[in-house]
Amino acid sequence: MAIVCQTKVTRNANMEKFRNGYLFPEIEKKKKAHMEKYPDAKVISLGVGDTTEPIPTIVTSAMAEHSLALSTPEGYKGYGDEQGNKSLRKAIADTIYGNMGIRENEVFISDGAQCDIARVQLMFGSNMTVAVQDPTFPAYVDSSIIMGQTGEVLEESGKYKGVEYMRCAPENLFFPDFSITPRTDIIFFCSPNNPTGQAASREQLQQLVDVAKRNGSIIVYDSAYASYISDDSPQSIYEIPGSKEVAIEISTFSKFAGFTGVRLGWTVVPDELLYSNGFPVLQDFDRIICTCFNGASSIAQAGGLACLSDEGHKAIRGVIDVYKENARILLDTFTSCGQEVYGGVNSPYLWVHFPGQKSWDIFSEILEKAHIITVPGCGFGPGGEGFIRVSSFNYKDCVLEACSRLRSFLG
Repeated sequence: MAIVCQTKVTRNANMEKFRNGYLFPEIEKKKKAHMEKYPDAKVISLGVGDTTEPIPTIVTSAMAEHSLALSTPEGYKGYGDEQGNKSLRKAIADTIYGNMGIRENEVFISDGAQCDIARVQLMFGSNMTVAVQDPTFPAYVDSSIIMGQTGEVLEESGKYKGVEYMRCAPENLFFPDFSITPRTDIIFFCSPNNPTGQAASREQLQQLVDVAKRNGSIIVYDSAYASYISDDSPQSIYEIPGSKEVAIEISTFSKFAGFTGVRLGWTVVPDELLYSNGFPVLQDFDRIICTCFNGASSIAQAGGLACLSDEGHKAIRGVIDVYKENARILLDTFTSCGQEVYGGVNSPYLWVHFPGQKSWDIFSEILEKAHIITVPGCGFGPGGEGFIRVSSFNYKDCVLEACSRLRSFLG
């Protein structure tokens, strides 16, 4: 028998609050089991939001040139500024935020939005109360659990004590009713929302900012999918008057430029954002960055700069249009089958309702009968039960084949 040696280190009690693994690795496990069961099946993934279209040559060429320069004495550079390349910070401030008054010193370059969610949580600490949209991206709640901001899970509802779940459903136009939402220190808000695909209107975001100002809360605004907005919905919280006094914005090149593997993002912390004692939040975030991060890859940052050039931005828009066309095809398919479906216009995601059914059951049935991977809605919170999320991130021929299978499944 093998001798098991245990340390005397106690496990983090917050980690013991998790009921299961992180959503997307769990889906991957089920996908692998399905492929072992049906080795000849062509499984199509409309699940995890991973991009598939090649990155435009103008962007990869910039990264390749920078990478090759590292092999020369003239081009070699080691550590850069933890906050990011100054040229890229300025380009984001000027190009993404235009006339919103965001300054380059307020932009922090990172290795992606999900990492910055964790860094923001680390900055805030454990003594914060948190509100999230329900349904929403699971990293907000999971990072709150790890930080010790929550209590135990309530088994009957699937909610964690200490977290305010702001219901966002068709009946309230996917926007929280703040008249019944208790005050919290932090409000996580994603628009266009992952998973529902709904973009908040200007009036709705003004209401969000007004609530935060009235309650003295800080909004952590996730704009990862802003580049998919087709109508006049705001692409940044900073389009809303007064928002710089109450909001941090986190974003990424992942879905905007296909950098899911390259890894590059940014966070904006305005100078105007202050704690209750008047201390600038920006200074604390700068300290977190300098302590926990040595800066994003210089190669990735070279690619980011190329994305924001006139030619690069035009090329990136062409890639986004591919995913938006895929979303339109999927939306038409579900609609023609009489399915209740939302999103797919300002987002690469569709939110499909199967009344009276459990999300994991829907997921399993579609996988079993159509060999298609989706995402069970309950993985995004209790408000997602009875829904699945369908992604347009795939090659067009795969999306067309998936639509053919879905018509047979739903017919």
